Amino acid sequence: MNFFSFGRPSQPGAAWHPVGLASALPDLSLDNEDCQVTQACKAFTIPKTAGPQDAPVEADINQPGEDLKDQVLVFKYKGKVHAIDHQCPHQSFPLSKGSLFDIEDFGITLSAGITCPKHAWSFDIFSGQADRGNYKLKIWEVQLRDPLTSTADSTDKEVWVRRKQRIG
Repeated sequence: MNFFSFGRPSQPGAAWHPVGLASALPDLSLDNEDCQVTQACKAFTIPKTAGPQDAPVEADINQPGEDLKDQVLVFKYKGKVHAIDHQCPHQSFPLSKGSLFDIEDFGITLSAGITCPKHAWSFDIFSGQADRGNYKLKIWEVQLRDPLTSTADSTDKEVWVRRKQRIG
């Protein structure tokens, strides 16, 4: 757990939701010719009114008619698990069809981003900030936990997510 995070605090009383094992998320990297999120991510529907007893429902990211507003997109990029809103905050397009990239300055990697393929806007996947306009992508908190029913030789972790508090 990162205690020195500069991100926003969690919503008080916000529930954590289990979304599966970390091993189920293939690790994306820029070594791939096409670093699209679609084949290596999962989307889960978590209504804003859901309580801790309500389990997330896995959504079909290839189904265009799905309602994206209550979905979280979970994927692994360069060894770190990320959770973001599935819906682009600018034009509501599914970000699962987007591409990941490193945000660099003079060859030094500063962060990572995702580009919406509908209009080519990009969002930082750590802060949510857009590359233009005042739009902000919602970022979810992620925790990796030991499974309750783990075996002694298992090193796999469960992925849990929860919404971050929205300020302003």
